[in-house]
Amino acid sequence: MIDGLFASANYQGVKKMLDATVLRQEAIASNLANIETPNYKRVDVAPAFATELSRAIAGGVVSNVQQLKPTVSVDQSAVAQNRDGNTVQLEKELTHLQKNMVAHHLQTQMITGTLSKLRSAIQTR
Repeated sequence: MIDGLFASANYQGVKKMLDATVLRQEAIASNLANIETPNYKRVDVAPAFATELSRAIAGGVVSNVQQLKPTVSVDQSAVAQNRDGNTVQLEKELTHLQKNMVAHHLQTQMITGTLSKLRSAIQTR
């Protein structure tokens, strides 16, 4: 029972999404801290991670999901709005922050649901 809950590709996928959300939070914090640093380039979780994670979960092989690790990379789509070369925009970062908070809440609820199933199985006997 326990192996079935925690060793599934879906559960491991949610854990990896949660890792990416935490890493994105750190990237957003770095972006906000450097909002006035000349030539600073906005960073975010590498866009390839989402694609790789989706592919690994769809494949259903737990070890493929577990091997994935989100990384931070420079956001190539971010454009400098003024002459200092900084590509961070406050309004966009605050929007990314809100979206990330919602994603984190959803992911923790998914993990909590899995743990609730285990608790229910233990208490039901």
